[in-house]
Amino acid sequence: MATYAWRGRNNRGELANGELEAMTEGGVADQLLAIGITPVHIALAEAPKGEQTEGLLARLNRKPVVIDDILIFSRQMYTLNKAGVPILRAFAGLQASATKPAMVDMFKDIRSSLDQGRELSASLARHQELFGAFYISMVRVGEMTGRLTEVFLRLNEHMEFERDVRERIKQATRYPMFVMIAMACAIVILNIFVIPIFAKVFAGFHTELPLITRGLLGLSNWMVAWWPFLIAVTVAAVMAVRSYVRTPKGRYQWDSRKLKLPIIGDIILKATLSRFARSFALSSQSGVPLVQALTVVAQTVDNAFIGSRIEQMRDGIERGESISRCATATGVFTPVVLQMINVGEETGELDSLLFEIADMYDRDTDYAIKGLSAAIEPLLLAVIAGLVLLLALGVFLPLWNMGQAAMGKGGG
Repeated sequence: MATYAWRGRNNRGELANGELEAMTEGGVADQLLAIGITPVHIALAEAPKGEQTEGLLARLNRKPVVIDDILIFSRQMYTLNKAGVPILRAFAGLQASATKPAMVDMFKDIRSSLDQGRELSASLARHQELFGAFYISMVRVGEMTGRLTEVFLRLNEHMEFERDVRERIKQATRYPMFVMIAMACAIVILNIFVIPIFAKVFAGFHTELPLITRGLLGLSNWMVAWWPFLIAVTVAAVMAVRSYVRTPKGRYQWDSRKLKLPIIGDIILKATLSRFARSFALSSQSGVPLVQALTVVAQTVDNAFIGSRIEQMRDGIERGESISRCATATGVFTPVVLQMINVGEETGELDSLLFEIADMYDRDTDYAIKGLSAAIEPLLLAVIAGLVLLLALGVFLPLWNMGQAAMGKGGG
């Protein structure tokens, strides 16, 4: 694609100019007409001096495409499709109005792919790391069924819900995380800088120190002597764990264990099952076959353990078993949910009941998130109180014993 400089007039007759990238001058004209500008002059633009340097700086400072950008894109595509704007013109307008360079490049690549005759879903698949398998599959279903407008609306609602859940979980865990980080920093500072000073004082007592004090001094001496080794081991352990979690086996084990964590494990399970129910309902409502829908949904729940259970459901349905029986065999759904799936399967209203299941899990997740801080704060206070008591006894018991001994000698 080449860069063209253009001049034109808008709907009010005002003169406008700029630069656009396209395959031909006709492509530039189409883009301008799509945004309400009548072209007057179109010619190849001259590359400015220092373009490579500016391009490098721009790439280094470029902000990546985030979930909010994809959410806005879904809403815009819903509006443009509802208004009957052709896909090529829609992307021309989106590219011209985008302010983030990464989004401009993405729209440019998608337009180029569409110009070559590819379908929209195939063009979006070139950026699967941004859209995800579920998003692309739903767009493909919308193209096949002629319900692309409705699909974009459902995807927008689905992504808004996902973002809301993530933000609420982050908000609920922000305070406990700050407290834990502060506690870790305080322990390191006390052991490296504060306790060694008290150690010099205690050394002049020439008496046997209490067990707690000896333990604190031993831990402090060990940290002071081995802190480079501790840092290296910590970094190596973090890297090793992250590498292991990225493997299929490690991801499965971690996703399975985090569902059993106290307090937050239940929240993660309910949020994941809500995502499954909503995605499954959206896929089924859009006309996706059950087996294909479960294959796609298993990749979107963002939990390898739950994903394997969904694939287990898919395998059972392929063998001719009912959805309710396959759901029961997974062992992750509550009896109420299993009953609702059974009723939905018998009445043919599985889509609506799946949405109700998602709403029920949403309410449970919201209630659990609201009580998350209240559940964690007593544990944090108990840990902080225990650490303070341990440090206080370790530091002040020798001073108390020395005072008692001094008073005894003075009285004798």
